[in-house]
Amino acid sequence: MPNRAGDWLKQAGRDLAQAQASRDADRHEWACFAAHQAAEKAVKALHLSYAQEAWGHVVARLLTELPPIINVPDQLRQKARVLDNFYIPTRYPNSHSEGAPFEHYGSLQS
Repeated sequence: MPNRAGDWLKQAGRDLAQAQASRDADRHEWACFAAHQAAEKAVKALHLSYAQEAWGHVVARLLTELPPIINVPDQLRQKARVLDNFYIPTRYPNSHSEGAPFEHYGSLQS
């Protein structure tokens, strides 16, 4: 089976461009979600480049499961935890006590 790391990395780049476009359009909830998607796919691409399968959506965990040869800075792990907080609540109203998701996100988050 061919290594698909490059495909995952290309999609990560596209997702990042979507995050930037959403931010510029004041669609901050989508900017946050797309940024999370970009990070998740980039880390999965890195896993694949080392012939590892990676499952799940928690970027911080995906980073910890990388091969030991990769030194992941603690600051990157911290930023991944922030992104992980956007995976569900940016899309579902029942993630908040009231209001639609877009009402809970602004330029500080994206």
